[in-house]
Amino acid sequence: MNDDTPALEDSPFSDFLGFELLLEDEDRELLTRVHAFMTREVEPVINDYWTRAAFPHDLLPGIAKLGIAGLAYDGPGCPNRGALVDGMVAMELARVDPSMSTFMGVHGGLAMGSIQLCGSPEQRERWLPAMARLELIGAFGLTEPDVGSAISAGLATSARRDGDEWILNGEKKWIGNAAFADLVIIWARDEDDEQVKGFVVEKDTPGMTFDKQEDKIALRVVQNAEIHLHDVRVPEANRLQNATSFRSTADVLRVTRMGVAWQAAGCARGAFEHALRYTTGREQFGRPISSFQMVQDLLVKMLANVTASTAMNVRASQLQDQGLLKDEHASLCKAHSTVRMREAVGWAREVLGGNGILLEHHVGRFVADAEAIYSYEGTREINTLIVGRAITGESAFV
Repeated sequence: MNDDTPALEDSPFSDFLGFELLLEDEDRELLTRVHAFMTREVEPVINDYWTRAAFPHDLLPGIAKLGIAGLAYDGPGCPNRGALVDGMVAMELARVDPSMSTFMGVHGGLAMGSIQLCGSPEQRERWLPAMARLELIGAFGLTEPDVGSAISAGLATSARRDGDEWILNGEKKWIGNAAFADLVIIWARDEDDEQVKGFVVEKDTPGMTFDKQEDKIALRVVQNAEIHLHDVRVPEANRLQNATSFRSTADVLRVTRMGVAWQAAGCARGAFEHALRYTTGREQFGRPISSFQMVQDLLVKMLANVTASTAMNVRASQLQDQGLLKDEHASLCKAHSTVRMREAVGWAREVLGGNGILLEHHVGRFVADAEAIYSYEGTREINTLIVGRAITGESAFV
């Protein structure tokens, strides 16, 4: 081993088995830059934005310089760094703030992914480079007010062809970034053939209005909105040309569901890191609480959860890079990582005692944000049934 070869000791203390060493040098350097930016620029200010339920627009130029939007895609202007790097970056973002990781997941994963996977070459050329530079911000409009897990069978938003235009009508809910997005991907059911199609609806299009969702207890920095579509006219040129059925949305969600699994690992990792630091500085009975057996037990259980989730996600992302990832793989990772995350953030809050509910110690923010990550991009129950169908050959869906 030469002096330039990375050693296990070079990994962060929370990367206990050195998964980052699987990356090429340039990818580890990118991860280091993301880590530095999040630690230096985001962590000192994010509690204030979280309290006010506001988005830190002033941080976007710095994020743009990192070059991480659409990281895994090979479309025009996209970094094309692969799924494993993309996942580790999502974990690194969530390690400091799950909201910022979610913002990038919606913009760089769902919105850019819809255009990359379902758009024509011309559409990819038209939108992706500006989105990769964060000059255009994207949102993804699938979920509706009255339909959650059953969206595949109950999409109410309609699309009707009228010459060279489409007329959209309906409602969307829980749409991240929608409150300020430049482009919103709207999924609607074609009235003629009953197939689901995707449309890129540009900001300020007449008939599309928004109501920002208030009073969330999780991911408060993410700007969710209800979208109201009333006779919204969209040109045929803005219809995603390769989206011909609901399966097209599944192709996008399979990729981004892995991103959520990585976010969950990052949320757990961030809570663990704060908890460990706290225990080394907090003294009771004349000793740091990190020397207490019960505290060490909780710390090790947190670390085990983070490590197990990361290991599973690493392997699935390797499959994704090889073109072998299936729906059930992503669903297993999402279900497992979010359950383990929920446990870990709870243990972190327990280690901090009463201080665990104070934002100044950060852990309380992770506890709250974990509740949103646990549910979106498929609940644990739905993802369990996807895996169950794969291993038994029997569908237990209603």
